[in-house]
Amino acid sequence: MPWDIAGCFHMNLPLSILDLAFVAPGQSAGEAFAACVTLAQRAEALGYRRIWYAEHHNMPTIASSATSVLIAHVAAHTRTVRLGAGGIMLPNHAPLVIAEQFGTLASLHPGRIDLGLGRAPGTDPTTARALRTDPTSADAFPSDVLELQAYLGDHSRVPGVEAVPGKGTSVPLYILGSSLFGAQLAARLGLPYAFASHFAPAALEEAVATYRAEFRPSAAHSEPYVLAGLNVLCADTRPEAEANFHAVKRAFVKGVFGRGMNWSDATADTVLDTPAGQVVKGMLTHSAVGTATEVRAHAEGFARAADADELLTVHNAPTLAARLRSIELLAGESALPLPSC
Repeated sequence: MPWDIAGCFHMNLPLSILDLAFVAPGQSAGEAFAACVTLAQRAEALGYRRIWYAEHHNMPTIASSATSVLIAHVAAHTRTVRLGAGGIMLPNHAPLVIAEQFGTLASLHPGRIDLGLGRAPGTDPTTARALRTDPTSADAFPSDVLELQAYLGDHSRVPGVEAVPGKGTSVPLYILGSSLFGAQLAARLGLPYAFASHFAPAALEEAVATYRAEFRPSAAHSEPYVLAGLNVLCADTRPEAEANFHAVKRAFVKGVFGRGMNWSDATADTVLDTPAGQVVKGMLTHSAVGTATEVRAHAEGFARAADADELLTVHNAPTLAARLRSIELLAGESALPLPSC
């Protein structure tokens, strides 16, 4: 049964999901959120360890801008799977506010909430200004992480100010990144590190090696821990998987280069054949595409190359049915490797 196979799998290398709360053409945000719940419930039944949602703004195809609200909604419709942010873009927020939000989530759903933190704005410069984000706020990211961690612990770094709720919840923190900066910070703070290799592959091996070499044990973590992002387009046949992957590349082109211009699929295909399109293809270097057997082989090699402790898989197929089938095939037939049980 899928649960037994997935459970066996998790003893070796856990599988998790980054759900981008995809809004398909003609679909409402409400329908996208309903799909998030359906996906989470199926992933929970299959034994996936965690599901994360990312903070993005002003992106018509991604509905997870109010990340903590979405986590609360999905948590209310699931029972055991861990849920969290992958991540909260901390420069957009006061650490106290995030501590209160995730302290609330942790109080409502004890032992199920994660908090991944990034220092990018999660959007374009114009939208960042609309968010009232100071362009220099990213410089304070290391100190903001420490302030937030203290709010969620027992001793605030700001005299007379405590997170209510939040204090004493010790919500697990993860540093997200795609460069050596995040790797070095996670190592220095003794926190787990999640690398965004699903769209920023260039520095993966160097960043992970740096993180492991420089890791300093902390009260919460005695050993380094790496999550690595991998796009997964798994289907019953290779042509179907390849068609889904082509749709993902089209969506990337439209989002990166054609925002606000309502590009057709034909226009996106034309751009894919240009140097700009090659950039998009490079961003999606780490993608496992094919049948369950093919995806298993690719994911095994990726996990070894990334020196990952856990895979954060992104199943960004164009339909909910295709995404559900992808997570089913990966959990049920793609153990890395499948140990005897």
